[in-house]
Amino acid sequence: MTSPSPSPNNLKTHFTFAELETADLIIDALYDGGTSGNSGDDPISKLIKGVGNQGGFRYSGSPAKGTVKLAVLYTSGNDVDWPDHLDVETGIFMYYGDNKKPGQGLHDTPRAGNVLLRDVFASSHGSTSKRAGIPPFFLFEKAGTSGRAVRFRGLLAPGGPTLTSDDELAAIWRTTAGLRFQNYRSQFTVLDHDRVPRAWIQHLLAAGNPLEGGCPDVWRAWVEGRVYQPLLAPMTTVIRSKAAQLPDDALGKAALEEIREYFRGREHDFEACAVAIWRLIARNTGPVDLTRPSRDGGRDAVGTYGLGPASSRIAIDFALEAKCFGTSNAVGVREVSRLISRIRHRNFGVLVTTSHFHKQVQEEVHEDGHPIALVAGRDIIDALRQNGRTTVEAVRQWLEQSFPKV
Repeated sequence: MTSPSPSPNNLKTHFTFAELETADLIIDALYDGGTSGNSGDDPISKLIKGVGNQGGFRYSGSPAKGTVKLAVLYTSGNDVDWPDHLDVETGIFMYYGDNKKPGQGLHDTPRAGNVLLRDVFASSHGSTSKRAGIPPFFLFEKAGTSGRAVRFRGLLAPGGPTLTSDDELAAIWRTTAGLRFQNYRSQFTVLDHDRVPRAWIQHLLAAGNPLEGGCPDVWRAWVEGRVYQPLLAPMTTVIRSKAAQLPDDALGKAALEEIREYFRGREHDFEACAVAIWRLIARNTGPVDLTRPSRDGGRDAVGTYGLGPASSRIAIDFALEAKCFGTSNAVGVREVSRLISRIRHRNFGVLVTTSHFHKQVQEEVHEDGHPIALVAGRDIIDALRQNGRTTVEAVRQWLEQSFPKV
């Protein structure tokens, strides 16, 4: 007799290495690796037989032959040149393909991960029968800084409810050692399903019909009508610590310091840079006008943000302030109060700093409901990385080209 599955409100959240072969896949559950000190310690290959124990793309079947039954996307979260990113609030997962260095074509990678992405995203816009042939994707990420433990992050469907086909899958250019090459940037949706049953995994591996054998309703809805039911998880922690507002890796810290040093002694000029960073974060930003330097050492900008279709666009006004501070100098209540005083009814504010925001500032903005976006040092580096500027040299080149010293 098999034991009953955990109830949705009492899901198991930690599985030992010995339990993996019979475990279900549960959102954010931890799956331990082995302790032998070799590749056999990989937990994913025990959780899902036949997908291999290495690489970001793992699958059962052949991408070249179009016979992939299921696929695993694994991310370590440590590749700053190719920053995979899960937005837990929207359920959108950004994943980069496997052509990460020059010397081969976009689709000529050993694991054929980019071939799989190309074919899957093409089929996703086809008929129901085309989508029925798309393998379910399971997302895992490295858990912790040591060992092989992984965390299951969800069942993925290619594309998203608000993404255009160009947004869903794009071939982007990168340059390494002066050589240009292309790789894919793909976007998936984590579907709202908290437990993938072992029975469905076994059914898929046996080349069964994906819509049978315990198929989750959210997967069926996507296949039959391309209906996305994303797993939305609004953040509950609104007060970030200093550490959470600054890059936590050496390369990110160096890139942020490069920005501060570039504007040292002429901090007013950081305003134009802050506007450019805000445009990377808020793509629908319209015209922005820089104003004269202010008495408190800041410099203001006013602009508009567009909402709605191009034929009937609504322009919302905003005010922006920039603070090119060192990490030891937090943005305090005085700076934010000045911005609050400039926001008119139905407008919003943006404050961009190369440093961090004092706890009291965040509490005041949140508790009083001020419509202000607080962009800290880590947010700056994340935005630059998502747009291909992943090294100190790339950041320096961007600064020199976009904001030349006069």
